Parts: sequence; structure tokens; C-alpha cells
Amino acid sequence: MINRELIRIKIVQLTYAYYQNGNRNMDNAEKELLFSLAKAYDLYNYLLALIVSITQEERHRVEINANRATREGTEAPSQRFAYNKFAVQLEENKQLNSFMETQKHRWEDDMEIVRKLCDQIEQSTIYQEYMVDEEDSYDVDREVWRKIYRTLIQENADLDAVLEEKSLYWNDDKEIVDTFVLKTIKRFDPENKADQELLKEYREEDDREFAIKLFRSTILNADEYQRYMSESSRNWDFSRLAYMDVVIMQIAIAEMLTFPNIPVTVTINEYVDLAKLYSTPRSGGYINGMLDAIARHLIQTGKMMKVMPEPRPRRAYVDNLRNNAPRREGRRPTIAQTSAQRIASRTQPDAPQENIE
Repeated sequence: MINRELIRIKIVQLTYAYYQNGNRNMDNAEKELLFSLAKAYDLYNYLLALIVSITQEERHRVEINANRATREGTEAPSQRFAYNKFAVQLEENKQLNSFMETQKHRWEDDMEIVRKLCDQIEQSTIYQEYMVDEEDSYDVDREVWRKIYRTLIQENADLDAVLEEKSLYWNDDKEIVDTFVLKTIKRFDPENKADQELLKEYREEDDREFAIKLFRSTILNADEYQRYMSESSRNWDFSRLAYMDVVIMQIAIAEMLTFPNIPVTVTINEYVDLAKLYSTPRSGGYINGMLDAIARHLIQTGKMMKVMPEPRPRRAYVDNLRNNAPRREGRRPTIAQTSAQRIASRTQPDAPQENIE
């Protein structure tokens, strides 16, 4: 599940946190990185378990309403959603049950949000159309949960608030973890029954090593990488740069130099996207130009053995970006910086620590 996109995001946050933390201990920082990645996998399983908890609450409601109907001699309620075929298969999933047995967080402790989600589901058009749909199949049952998740769980402020109380990482992770949950729903096959495979913690076996190697290279070679930034930008005044821009470029250079099999253009595109999301409005264009110049400088000086396409004329564009790049003074913190600041606070010696199980 943990892919390189998520790893890069975490390393941006943890590198920022490392420099904000007065106690710069590389081993502790590395443990913090791996812990934060593990928390993303916890969230993946916890959100799958939410579907099970909602199903069980719906079953409880059906039982209450069925008893009332018996007493009053009225029509018994439909059990269709309470015994949704996909949800029942997920409820029986061996891998999910085994994982949840090891966790301290359980939805039984947060039934208020579970009941609220049940109310929202029952009031939704998706649910009402499903309950009257004449087609009764596994595909229909799986699809209704995919729609419910995308519509009512993926962006839910009340749920986000509950998750934030559980872990300071989870709100940062939820957007990308939601995509993994939806992918898992789509992959479920009734033939697999309780043995349906969930996503592995790391998508590729070497991704954990990629995370450690990239993070260590970023921190341990920081002075060297910042010198490359200066050499490639004609001694650019780094006081004019947004601090997050420097962090992002430092990680990008580390990736270029540490992983010979990753094309330069892939690295540049990945970190330009991160800059657009997590730094200033102009950072994406500026970092694109800077990383292109840095990569060519490294190739020309023999420090990097990679190839790049011929450059397009861009001198005027880069000069304009230099002249108009925003100063960091007075700039509002971005979402990523706010998240990273919370992580930095967590790593302070006196900060309360989450229980690592």
C-alpha cells in the first residue's frame, strides 16, 4: 500500500520537522519516518474496519426494528444493507481481523460517529436507490459501498475530527489512504471469501529501503546539496526562498543522486507536484526551473550519470521567476508546514509520545 508518492510526502514533512527540532538525532528521525509510514497502513485497515462497524450497527438497527414490527404486526424491515454481500465478506476477512486484534483503537469506542454515518447513509439517495433496486448481486453490493465511501466517508469533517484525535498523522494521510481503500473495495472477489488479500504494507519490497535511503541521503548530505543549488542558480540568495522550497529541492537532489534507475524527469515532476501542493503559489514553476538547471549542472560536472532531453529556451522565464519569487517573511504556513510543525513538536524530547505497538 505504501508507495513512493506517500514516501516522498512523508520525507518532505519529516525533513522539515528534523530542522525544526533542536535535538537533531538521525536515528530517532529515521524511526519517526518509519513509524509515520506504519501509521498510514494502520489508517488503511482502520477505515476498512469502519465499513464493518457501520454494517454491524445497521444489523443492530434491523434487529430492533424487526422486533418492533413483530410486536406491532407490521412489515419487517429489509435486511439487504445490513447483510450486504461485500460488507459481510469484509467482516469475515482473516487479514483484517488479524490486524485489528493487535490494535488499541477500535470503532466500538467511537460509536457516536458510526451512528452518525449510518444516519447519513440511510438518508442518502445512494442508499434509497440501492434498497429498491431489483437486481440482487455481489457486484451491486460492492458498488453501493464504493459510492457510499466516495460520497460520505472520503470527505467527512466529523470523521476527520475523530481521526485527528486518534493520531496526528491520520488527517495528513487520509486523502491518499482513501484511494487505497477504494482500490481495495474494487478488488474484492466473492470467490476469495475470507481469504481475500488486502493491500500489503509496502507496495514493493524495496520501498521501505527506498524511504530510509532517501531520508538519510537528504539529511546527511544537506550542505553538499545546498551548494549545488547555489552553484546552479548563480549564488541565489536563499533568504529569498520559501523554506519549504529548499527542503523539497534538497530531497529531489538526494533522489537524483542516490537512485540511478529513477529518470531525472520523473524526479522533477514528482517534486514539482509536491511544491504546488505544499509551498507557495509560485513554487511549482520556480522549482521546475531550478531542478532542471541543477540536474544539468550535475550531469555536466560528472556528478550524475543520467541523461536528460535537450532544454527548451527558458532564460527569460527563469530570470523572471528569480526577480518575482516571494520572500518567506510574513508568508502564511501551508498545510504541509502545519503538519510538519505538529510532527516536529511530537519529536521534541518533552512532547507526549503516541504508544507504539
